[in-house]
Amino acid sequence: MTWFAAVARLRARREAGVLVTVAAVRGHAPRDAGAKLVVGRGETWGSIGGGNVEAVAIDRAREMIAASETAPELIDFALNDKVTNRHGVQCCGGTVSVLLEPLPVVRAVAIFGVGHVGLELARILARQDLDLHLVDSRSDTLAEERLGVLADAVAQVRVHHTPLLPEEVLEELPPGTHVLIMTHDHAEDAALCDAALRTPRLGSIGLIGSAAKWARFRRRLAVEGGHDEADIDRIKTPIGLADLSGKEPATIAVSVAADLLRAFETGGS
Repeated sequence: MTWFAAVARLRARREAGVLVTVAAVRGHAPRDAGAKLVVGRGETWGSIGGGNVEAVAIDRAREMIAASETAPELIDFALNDKVTNRHGVQCCGGTVSVLLEPLPVVRAVAIFGVGHVGLELARILARQDLDLHLVDSRSDTLAEERLGVLADAVAQVRVHHTPLLPEEVLEELPPGTHVLIMTHDHAEDAALCDAALRTPRLGSIGLIGSAAKWARFRRRLAVEGGHDEADIDRIKTPIGLADLSGKEPATIAVSVAADLLRAFETGGS
C-alpha cells in the first residue's frame, strides 16, 4: 500500500496517525531522503529502512498519537557503532534526519437541511479540512448545479438525499460527527433532535430556531420522547454567536460556522 493510501485509510477510519519521512541523509543510510512510513495505533505501512531508526520512529510516533500531539518533530540519528541505540546497532556510517508529522482525526460535521442557510454554511465549512455531510429530504436542494459552488471544496463533501426519513442518516455518520439541524420542516427538525439523542457516539448537536420553537421541542422531547433534562441539554440552541444578530442567510451561516470553529479551537473534538 502506498503511503498516501495509508493516510486515506486512517482518515476513513477516523484514526490518528503519524507520517514519518526521511527528511535528510548525509553519507550512507538504509533509505534515501523522501522515504516514508505511516504509523497508526496498531499498524504501520511503508518503511524508512528498518533497524533502530525505524523502531525508534515508530515508538515516538505512537507516543505522539497517545498524547494527541499536533506539532511536527525532527529526530536526528547517527548511524555508527559508537552510538548506544534503543533497538540495536546501525553502523551504515551516515546520519539521518527523520520528520514526524501528526495526522489527527479529521472532524466531521453533518448539516441537516441544505436550504438558504444550510448552503451558505456548507460554503464556509467546505473551506475547512472536514468530512462534511449534507443531508436533505428534497432532491432539488441537492441538485448538482446548486451544489456546484462547492466544487473546489477542501472538505470531503458527502451528499445524502433522504426523501422519507433523514434521521436514518445519523446511524451512518462517523463517530464524533457534529450535527447541525436546520431543515425546512419543524416536524423534521423535531424527529432529528429525538433521533440524535438516541444515537450514540455523536459529537455536539445544534438546532437552529427561536426560543419559542425550542420550548415546544423541549416539552415534546421530555413528554413524548422520554428524555431526561440532562439528555435534552445536549442540544445547543440557538446556535451561532449571540452578539451577531443579522438575519440574512449568509450572516447566520458565518455566525454558526464561527461558533462551531471556536468550539473546535477551545477543545471540542
